[in-house]
Amino acid sequence: MGADLRRQRIEGGATMLDLAARANISVGALRNLEQGRGATTGTLIRVVRALGRTDWLEGLSPEASVSPIELLREQDRARPKQRVRKVK
Repeated sequence: MGADLRRQRIEGGATMLDLAARANISVGALRNLEQGRGATTGTLIRVVRALGRTDWLEGLSPEASVSPIELLREQDRARPKQRVRKVK
C-alpha cells in the first residue's frame, strides 16, 4: 500500500514535503506510510485525498456476496425446534 502511494506521489510530480503539506500531515507520518511502518487510518485517508485518488479507497473493502443476516436466518430455520414441557 505504501509503495503504491509513493509511486502515485512521484508520478504526480510531488515531493514528500508538497504532499505532506497538501494532506496536512507531517513529513515523518508520510514517510512512515510510504515505507510501510504504519500509519493511522486518518493519515491514509488524508494522503489518498491529497493525491486525488479517493477511488482507491473503494477497492479496500470487498463487496459482500452473502448477507450475514440471511445466513443466520437459514441456520435458524435448519435447527430443530424444541418444545417446552410444563412441569406438574
